[in-house]
Amino acid sequence: MVDGYSLEMTAKEMDHLREAAPLIRPGTPIAVTFLPGEEMEDRVAAAKLVRELGFEPMPHLSARRLESTETLDNLLARVTGEAGVKRVFMIAGDPPKAEGPYEDSLQIIESGLLEKHGITVAGIGGHPEGHPNVSKSDLWVWMERKITALRERDITPLIVTQFAFDDEAILNWIEEMRERGIDVPVRIGVPGPAGIKRLIGFAKRCGVGASANVMKKYGVSLTNLIGKAGPDKLIHALESGLTPEHGRVRLHFYPFGNLKASAEWINEYNAKHS
Repeated sequence: MVDGYSLEMTAKEMDHLREAAPLIRPGTPIAVTFLPGEEMEDRVAAAKLVRELGFEPMPHLSARRLESTETLDNLLARVTGEAGVKRVFMIAGDPPKAEGPYEDSLQIIESGLLEKHGITVAGIGGHPEGHPNVSKSDLWVWMERKITALRERDITPLIVTQFAFDDEAILNWIEEMRERGIDVPVRIGVPGPAGIKRLIGFAKRCGVGASANVMKKYGVSLTNLIGKAGPDKLIHALESGLTPEHGRVRLHFYPFGNLKASAEWINEYNAKHS
């Protein structure tokens, strides 16, 4: 189940990546997030390090945080020119109001800058547990519009989901996607091993469902927030539930600041189940 996994890091976690690198499979896609308070130099440096260490950099593009078309053009020029980037991941971003000309990731696609800089694969967001600000029906409409726009530009679409705890919600969401004729490869976001309080905190900030029933299935009790939790139960449930009808599905790990712990967990899980 962990074959072909991908990981996520922030631009401030370069030392963590160096530490974890010997544990990560060569060629692994590593997404570099687009967070507030980070400079372009930081993001470019992180993408370069990912490439230098033998992995595949996948920078995030946060539409509403892009101050201008020139900012996006320059960022793409630098990461493709200096880090050999061929794939990106796009999100609308957290700000309620755009800081520049882009309100959403579809506008980034339609700008023409991805193909200008030779991007061949572009990830878009998926939301198995829904989105707090967008209806379920609209989420499907937007997904299909983005996929169509990417394919019109000969860019391969990829869906990367927000992390989730509920295996049933994830599997049902993939089933509905396939029933709608959406055949795009999917990377399911799963939490790496982390402290329980940290997991719950991230879930609340990201709008992820963390009800008592869901967390119990995940192996966490909301009445006991001491200790750590790993995604063993979730990934086992996904592995048991996935069928050929679900199409191409792989995992994307959110390490929550601890790349080494996630890489160690992946290797241990693989050793147990190979």
